[in-house]
Amino acid sequence: MTLILKVDPVNPEITKIRTAAEILRKGGLVAFPTETVYGLGADALNPNAVRKIFEAKNRPLDNPIIVHICDKSQLFELVEEVPEWVIKAVEILWPGPVTFVLKKRKIVPNEVTAGLPTVAIRMPAHPVALALIREAGRPIAAPSANLSGKPSPTTGEHVIRDMYGRVDVIIDAGETFFGVESTVIDATEDPPIVLRPGPMTVEELEQIVGKRFRIHPVALGRSKISIPKAPGMKYRHYAPEARLILIEGDHEKVMKTILEIYYRYKSLGKKVALLITRETRNKLGISRDVIEIGSRENLYTVAKNLFKSLRMLDEKSYDIGICEGFELRGVGLAIMNRLRKAASEIINS
Repeated sequence: MTLILKVDPVNPEITKIRTAAEILRKGGLVAFPTETVYGLGADALNPNAVRKIFEAKNRPLDNPIIVHICDKSQLFELVEEVPEWVIKAVEILWPGPVTFVLKKRKIVPNEVTAGLPTVAIRMPAHPVALALIREAGRPIAAPSANLSGKPSPTTGEHVIRDMYGRVDVIIDAGETFFGVESTVIDATEDPPIVLRPGPMTVEELEQIVGKRFRIHPVALGRSKISIPKAPGMKYRHYAPEARLILIEGDHEKVMKTILEIYYRYKSLGKKVALLITRETRNKLGISRDVIEIGSRENLYTVAKNLFKSLRMLDEKSYDIGICEGFELRGVGLAIMNRLRKAASEIINS
């Protein structure tokens, strides 16, 4: 049986957090909320516990896991060297949705890093996550709390559907804030490289840190890499069971293509959903078969609703989902990274 603990997301009940922390210390698995998505956590310094994560998720063993900490001092316990710019950056960016890849110390098990000499570390900006790490008294290794390859969970209900019976504890604190995973930066390179785009945008990072960043081709969502330094670089991710068709290009042409494909598949007797923004829905003048994913005027709403919308395709038994694309800038880069990895087919209109 999996223990489900419902907690207040702002002021989590300490007795419940301590119950989960004790299970972590004993080598168990605890799913918990962060500001990005829910994570599936284990004691990062316990190789046997970390291996349980891979088993529970059906996760490939060569896919490294991010380590979550609750105090900046823990960073220096886990890595050998920290560039001066990273030290300054974490003072501004942590707690927050930014992960840094650095050279690891021997204390970090190979199970966490997929045998690589580097480890990805972040400090989550969620009261529940910080309290859990603090009460556990050790760093927590945690990928997203979903079955491998499926859309990441942004509510406790998502985690329960995927992980009930596979983990020891699920901490349910409602909906997460950002809805897409953290931005991952390879800080072992100069200039640093964005391995995975996230809520903290490249433009914001460059302004805050005062450095230029390179964007890895994998971050654009169109390619893969054989030896990944961070999650999401090698395998297909975020995919619903339904066939997802992503339409990219000029927005006016995108809308025309969406309707053409929609009516084509409807004529074949398929159950089709449109994953579109409020503005696109209004312009198309369509009311049925729509999963509204947010607003083009505020793409953070799209990011927040993205995985929930992808999951809805399967919850409502759609055969096909047709989704509009977005510009590869700002948080649009993070959204397109996920959509391109989730899509069965990408059409440039």
